[in-house]
Amino acid sequence: MSQLKRPRILLADDHRLVAEGLKSLLSAEFELLGVVEDGRALLEAARQLRPDVIVADITMPHLNGIDALVQLKQADARVRVVFLTMHPETAYARRALEAGASGYVLKHSAPAELTMAIRSALDGKTYVSPAVAGDVLRVMKGKSAQVADPVAALTPRQREILQLLAEGRSAKEIGAALTVSARTVEFHKYQMMERLNLRTNAELVHFALKHGIAAL
Repeated sequence: MSQLKRPRILLADDHRLVAEGLKSLLSAEFELLGVVEDGRALLEAARQLRPDVIVADITMPHLNGIDALVQLKQADARVRVVFLTMHPETAYARRALEAGASGYVLKHSAPAELTMAIRSALDGKTYVSPAVAGDVLRVMKGKSAQVADPVAALTPRQREILQLLAEGRSAKEIGAALTVSARTVEFHKYQMMERLNLRTNAELVHFALKHGIAAL
């Protein structure tokens, strides 16, 4: 039995204390490949290490967990991500599941819930914390709720740019990070403002913070 390969887990969380706690919690049952602290590092580590399951926070610097998942799924549809998050809001959970998340666990849940979610992901199933599961199902069944989500009006590239804008990056810095011109960044910015009916950079940043695209 001891020779059986343990499932390989990659952790993504920018809070060092949380990551250390997760390592202690999971190391008895899983092989931990490492910890990354931002969404772009997660993309690179996932490509190199090919973990069986990724346990990630939603709110991370440079690229949030949901948008990182979208890119991971584009590269490999089989990737399995369980989100461990402090956000109990239904909108976050719905966006995560629509992006292809294998699990959505609240950080204040019992530790056994995370282990259960990882096992479900390994079995090809989806686990959602009972605290939010009912509301999530109701919202996902209602088409009007989906139409009402303003984040859905933005493309993945626009969400990337919006997060970096909200983190205080200039158009030139964003362009360098995403390998596009500063002019392209500005074009996306004004397109977002038009779609969301926003007038200033401050309103755009407020939108990003309110909807979990970026964090303070």
